[in-house]
Amino acid sequence: MIELKEKKERVILVGVSTSDQDDTLKSLEELAELAATAGAETAGMVVQNREQMHPGTYVGKGKIEEIKDLLWERDATGIICDDELSPVQMKNLQELLDTKVMDRTLVILDIFAARASTSEGKIQVELAQLKYRQSRLTGFGTAMSRLGGGIGTRGPGEKKLEMDRRLIRNRIAQLNRELKDVRRHREVTREQRNRSHMPVAAIVGYTNAGKSTLLNTLTGADILAEDKLFATLDPTTRELKLPSGQSILLTDTVGFIRKLPHHLIEAFKSTLEEAKYADLILHVVDTANPQMDEQMYTVYETLTNLEVKDKPIITVFNKQDLAEEGLIIRDFHADYTAKISAKKGDGLSELLQTIEAVLREQKVFIEGVYPYQDAGKLQLIRKYGELKEEEYREDGIFVQAYVPAEFYEKVRPAGKA
Repeated sequence: MIELKEKKERVILVGVSTSDQDDTLKSLEELAELAATAGAETAGMVVQNREQMHPGTYVGKGKIEEIKDLLWERDATGIICDDELSPVQMKNLQELLDTKVMDRTLVILDIFAARASTSEGKIQVELAQLKYRQSRLTGFGTAMSRLGGGIGTRGPGEKKLEMDRRLIRNRIAQLNRELKDVRRHREVTREQRNRSHMPVAAIVGYTNAGKSTLLNTLTGADILAEDKLFATLDPTTRELKLPSGQSILLTDTVGFIRKLPHHLIEAFKSTLEEAKYADLILHVVDTANPQMDEQMYTVYETLTNLEVKDKPIITVFNKQDLAEEGLIIRDFHADYTAKISAKKGDGLSELLQTIEAVLREQKVFIEGVYPYQDAGKLQLIRKYGELKEEEYREDGIFVQAYVPAEFYEKVRPAGKA
């Protein structure tokens, strides 16, 4: 019996460093992780120092010859460039190297196509893929089939490689209409949450920082949590009961990454906007990662692009069990910080206390005596606020509590202004 195995793709990673401040090597190491997640093996890396990327071929003529030799030596099946290539750059590189040429954006789209499981996720990924392809129709002519490759042949974008501009434009318009319906549904859900007066915390962070693991540990959400980039794409919202008895909604969001493609940010905007409408941000950081500071910078840069501002931020330094001993960690953007290990459950009680402290700052303090006929107000306080003290007296129930400002008029003790 002959066993047929699919040959694993072997790729050469190519990057251009335009200044001494560039972390090109670190970026290529991350690209290697992305390639592995997509199912390819890294056979080598090439970095060129240039004042700027070559407008026609990304790298210079000498490097192209070096890459050509490396492809042959390492038996590689293609190259992946660390930046988004223009249609001209991609076309020229394919002709000069006679091999499959991909860029960082194409690999990330490939991963997203494989990971999207909900209808919303699939619509968003296909929309991003089509916009990417649309911008690359010019100049390829009949050679459009060359764009058939990401790694493998995944995703809705591979269905019809020879689609012309009109078909792509029509499909994009259709997907935009479908996405509008999804967004309307998301807005309705958000309004219902607002009416319930239940606070919402958005969990954000660099991909693979442990966001899904944290949500699973706190709420038993049972979301896929793997040591891979973009293990989960589709947002999940779960209710968490805090030690005080108050409930809060936790929403997981798609992980951020450096050079996150513009098309993906646009397509996933409705998902990422969960952070924009949240009451507080839980920023999860992988403290075991040597690039922790750069990853934090990327997260804040993405939040700024999404116009997420004036939100209290708790930076959750995760994976403390794997972090280097004596490591000094800080985040000057955060209002509060917490050190945890989501996998082992260490530091979670302190994190919950910090969440309660942040929520308390957004509430009004109530102190007074409620006549027994107003005992129903206490139920509202328990449901939407934080009941600190409750004492039954002859003249009524003495209460100390924190309640949302918009609820104050409904629950304030009689006679209080």
